[in-house]
Amino acid sequence: MASKLGNIVFDCENPTELSHFWSDVFGYPYAELPAEMKQQLYDAGLTDDDIALKGVAQDPTGEGPRLFFQKVPERKVVKNRVHIDVSSTPGRFPSADELEAEKDRIVALGATVIRFHEGTWGPFPEVHYVLADPEGNEFCVQ
Repeated sequence: MASKLGNIVFDCENPTELSHFWSDVFGYPYAELPAEMKQQLYDAGLTDDDIALKGVAQDPTGEGPRLFFQKVPERKVVKNRVHIDVSSTPGRFPSADELEAEKDRIVALGATVIRFHEGTWGPFPEVHYVLADPEGNEFCVQ
């Protein structure tokens, strides 16, 4: 049996804020802990501040990626070694207008544009924006 992707994990400063940003990018509802799980955490001695140290952006259908966010003490200081690519038109290359519209939508959610890339890799077009989420994690919109 092969393994399956569980989470894509982000170390971050504000798990709730970042999980909401990525939920908005992918159109996921904001994740809420089930009352029973929250009570179990309280029963184990955790506080609301402890619970806020983690966050999640999760597709309720289970089809899209599950993103997990955990608070760490240090800030991001170098380029990501792994990044997420966001497809503006899943299954096909976007038109210039579609790519621009998706970039603008995500910027309105709190991302910043780092650069636009247009080139080729052999016969294949490479057209995308490199953006940063609210904590500076780079990702691409293609």
